[in-house]
Amino acid sequence: MTTATVRVTPARVVLSEWTKLRTLRSTVWALLAAVAFLIGFSVLVPEVVVHHWPPRDARDALNFDPVGVSLVGGFFAQLAFGVLGVLLMTGEYATGMIRATLAAVPKRIPVLWAKALVYGVVCLVLATLACLAAFFIGQEILSSKQINIGFGHRHVARVVFGSALYLTGVGLLGLGLGALLRNTAGAISTLFGLLFVVPVVVHFLPASWNDAIAKYLPSNAGQVITNLRGVDPHSLGPWTGMAVFFLYAVVALVLAGVALLRRDA
Repeated sequence: MTTATVRVTPARVVLSEWTKLRTLRSTVWALLAAVAFLIGFSVLVPEVVVHHWPPRDARDALNFDPVGVSLVGGFFAQLAFGVLGVLLMTGEYATGMIRATLAAVPKRIPVLWAKALVYGVVCLVLATLACLAAFFIGQEILSSKQINIGFGHRHVARVVFGSALYLTGVGLLGLGLGALLRNTAGAISTLFGLLFVVPVVVHFLPASWNDAIAKYLPSNAGQVITNLRGVDPHSLGPWTGMAVFFLYAVVALVLAGVALLRRDA
């Protein structure tokens, strides 16, 4: 066997990470759970809405968001994407497989970026397909009361594809935190804290502080893109918010890369 046949290349590292991802049962089940949340709630919630339509309060009808109703399962799907991102890194540390991985790729950093690339692409493709399916299923159900909306309507495509981007960002943030902290419980707690707890805490700060800080928090920034009816004046723009959200994931991955170089496996 020649040296060329065993040379470590970016393509081989990516292929290795893809093989790991698709052969783990836990990965398949977590991704199926995310899809089930998205599509399942796209049936359940619109059915409930149709059954109780019209609402008693005319303001509820005026502010009705048919896209949000179809994609409400994304709230739960983000948990699956985020937790799986954490487990993809912490699982290797827990089993000791990370030693074999880093022995095969001594430079280390290619492993992290290959994991991020593979998982990011998988999340994006799967989330996009699931969000599209959830949207069309939900709108078909809502059409029985003529409260559906077309995909070509203004901002609808941005909300649907933006939801998929948000879910991808959550997955990458989880991956970065898992690689940085190397502890499943700690990384999941940190992820949930950033997405759900910190915004609640900031909400109770004085109004001037809340207006200045809240819009830059991960979930607040990332979810602006899923707002169909317009952007709050105190929020970032849809694409600016998404850029800020992905910046959190990039920072987590960069810090994880530094830690990977400096710490023992």
